[in-house]
Amino acid sequence: MIIDCHGHYTTVPEGMATFRQAQLAKTKDPTQPAPILPHFSDDQLRETLEKAQLKLLRERGIDVTIFSPRASTMAPHVGSVEDNVAWARASNDLIHRVCGLYPKNFIGVCHVPQTHGSDLKAAIAELERCVNELGFVGANLNPDPSGGHFDAPPLYDKYWYPFYEKMVELKVPAMVHVSGSCNPVFHATGAYYISADTTAFMQFIQSAQVFKDFPELKLIIPHGGGAVPYHWGRYRGIALDMKLGELNDLLMNNIYFDTCVYHLPGIELLLDVIPLKNILFGSEMVGAVRGIDPDTNHYFDDTKKYIDALKLDANTQTQLFETNAYNVYPRLKAQLAAQAK
Repeated sequence: MIIDCHGHYTTVPEGMATFRQAQLAKTKDPTQPAPILPHFSDDQLRETLEKAQLKLLRERGIDVTIFSPRASTMAPHVGSVEDNVAWARASNDLIHRVCGLYPKNFIGVCHVPQTHGSDLKAAIAELERCVNELGFVGANLNPDPSGGHFDAPPLYDKYWYPFYEKMVELKVPAMVHVSGSCNPVFHATGAYYISADTTAFMQFIQSAQVFKDFPELKLIIPHGGGAVPYHWGRYRGIALDMKLGELNDLLMNNIYFDTCVYHLPGIELLLDVIPLKNILFGSEMVGAVRGIDPDTNHYFDDTKKYIDALKLDANTQTQLFETNAYNVYPRLKAQLAAQAK
């Protein structure tokens, strides 16, 4: 089985964006009309997927995608706590419907309602709901609720501990994934995402105490780990200078990277530098890069083609495409079985 660990519902019906805009307008100006959550028929949802994610899954030979709401619209830097709870619930409920329509193709991961300057109680409650009631197998956790100003406590701060505790209790991982950028310094997908991925890894180096306190905690740093694989020597050297020991011992029982790296040399570097057990197959399609590479005439985000080109042995392929995902997502195998019935 080929499991894509990184998919977002980027083709969600337009009515969802209209609802969110109305919701934020009402909070800003109470005289505005109350937002009305739209209802979409099953056929409307199928229409958004059959010509996009599902079409590409079938063409590329991918069996199942771990699917979550669109990352760029999580937007914890805008809206009230109440707004963001309602928005997360609506977005996650839509993912649940998609999983019901295509139970063999999509497994749910939730967007948790974070709000800039607030605690994580609402996020914890939504994580519990999505795992226990909707059958989701993980979450997206935003390390920067400010939307590009990085003024939240670092990921090793005790601020995050209640969420980590709930993750371990529920046996689910989180993908450390920012949302849209409100800071013009950061292009969202080209700068902000990669900066946040790299920053998250460095924060965990700065205090690996997190993983001593939560040895079962599992976190996926997406987009190939940002700059980390390319600068592995820098981070390894920093850790050793800080008398923290080797990175493989310090972090790599808890941190994982995906293969959302959109060229063959990048995939080769990732597999050369990062231990195989710490790499999950992912493509993030339809996502940050949607075009065709004129040099290869293949989609940039068809990451399976890069891996196939490496002609890895069967055991390595199986670990990369399937078994690593089961190790990182302990609920995944049972949920796949449940949805297949």
